Amino acid sequence: MIQKTKILLVEDDINLGFLLVDYLESQKFDVKLYNDGLSGLKGFLNGQFDICIVDIMLPKLDGFSLIEKIKETNKKVPIIILTARSMKEDKIKGFSIGIDDYITKPFDEEELLYRIKAIFNRINQSEDSSNIKCDVLYQIGNYHFDCEKQMLAFNSSSIRLTLKESKILKILCQAKGRLVKREELMIEVWGDSDYFTGRSLDVFISKLRKYLNKDSNIRINSIPTVGYILEEIN
Repeated sequence: MIQKTKILLVEDDINLGFLLVDYLESQKFDVKLYNDGLSGLKGFLNGQFDICIVDIMLPKLDGFSLIEKIKETNKKVPIIILTARSMKEDKIKGFSIGIDDYITKPFDEEELLYRIKAIFNRINQSEDSSNIKCDVLYQIGNYHFDCEKQMLAFNSSSIRLTLKESKILKILCQAKGRLVKREELMIEVWGDSDYFTGRSLDVFISKLRKYLNKDSNIRINSIPTVGYILEEIN
């Protein structure tokens, strides 16, 4: 039996809290909801959690104080702040005490999901750094892609990709034949999903298509406003 990822969610807006629990549990997470800072701290101390999602404006114990106490107990547990406050000072304070991400309300539930996945991807990459040569070579039609070296080769010629080009192509290769959503790519590669990031993604996809155009059986197909599919046409 696969153990579910456990999330500590501390949110004093009851309606939002229940909506997030329903959504995250539908995505196969195990979520425990607390409605104030003190109960959230007690829940964390009495349980084992893989990630924490914390509001700032909490009764009984504010979010910053809660995060500091959590970090005193477990420095490595990843934490996301989820709040209506968007002041620069709050963001700086959050990152200075060790949070991994800062999301302002209103937000899209799917964005939260991809930000959670991006954090675990970074953790897994760090833990697997000693085995970095595993799963970094991809065959794309007549192309060979070395993700570690950021090299894309076709017959006797090759080009070196930029870091972002390499990251995008790796994600597409890992999901070859399946849809990769724009939101997922933007969060994973840029850490954000705003309008300007979307335009940047369009540019990078266009460049990757040009790099792969020597093999007519390779396609990066677009699903407008949704995402991309890397396909090999036989």
